[in-house]
Amino acid sequence: MSQPVTHYENFPVASLLCPAHLRPAIAAMYHFARTADNIADEGNADAQQRLNELHAYRSDLLAAASGQAGNSRWANVFEPLQHVLQVNDLPVHLLTDLLDAFEQDVRYTAEQRRYANDTELLDYCSRSANPIGRLLLHLYGVQDKVSLEKSDHICSALQLINFWQDVSVDAARGRWYITQESLTRFGLTEADFLPTSQSEGAALLIADCASIARALMLKGSELPFKIPGRAGWELRLVVQGGLRILDKIEAMGCTTWRARPKLSAWDVPVLLWRALWMKPGPR
Repeated sequence: MSQPVTHYENFPVASLLCPAHLRPAIAAMYHFARTADNIADEGNADAQQRLNELHAYRSDLLAAASGQAGNSRWANVFEPLQHVLQVNDLPVHLLTDLLDAFEQDVRYTAEQRRYANDTELLDYCSRSANPIGRLLLHLYGVQDKVSLEKSDHICSALQLINFWQDVSVDAARGRWYITQESLTRFGLTEADFLPTSQSEGAALLIADCASIARALMLKGSELPFKIPGRAGWELRLVVQGGLRILDKIEAMGCTTWRARPKLSAWDVPVLLWRALWMKPGPR
């Protein structure tokens, strides 16, 4: 059931801005996350089959962490990852946290379970997104508490932005990240987010969610200035990319249940300009 690795939305792919000596490690972590995401989300397997595969994948991760990746069904993932784990002393619990999040997605989708409130949703983000930032900071040798907290803000914000960008996509696949508390507060139901809906209340709810994500991103925006060299510049672009998506959500009236805003080549000069003149904190 292993799927080809194509992309992973929440993982900054190793780029020209990334220090060359770290690119193999980042690529190995990316392939680990992307393959797990494929197991959880691609193909025609039922929920129990996906959970079984993720359990086997977790076992192979733990084997790789103990130096036994050779017998893995996903040898193309775990052989390079084993080397990265050993050389960089990566915290394995951050990788298992990612698997916890993938398993939660499978269960919630199968059960059509909804998130009760923002606290529960952010708890999911703490496992689906925040480990990525902490893994990258580990590679950069940044371990202080404040930097880790700033990283968590950025990663959770990116995850939330992805949710509000993808309302139309997720709803069609039976995934729902708008919380029950938000629906109640705005007097809405899930029907307000059908593709043909013209609900003004739905737009107000998405605008509120986007505002929360923007504030969280800005809380973390000091971090790129603490990361030296090209890695800091890449993180500036990551932050600005998230903020740019929020701009596009707002520009379309926050109606993301009807269409999905996305970045294009035309946004690159804007991102570069904003990254160049970026300052920490609210703008």
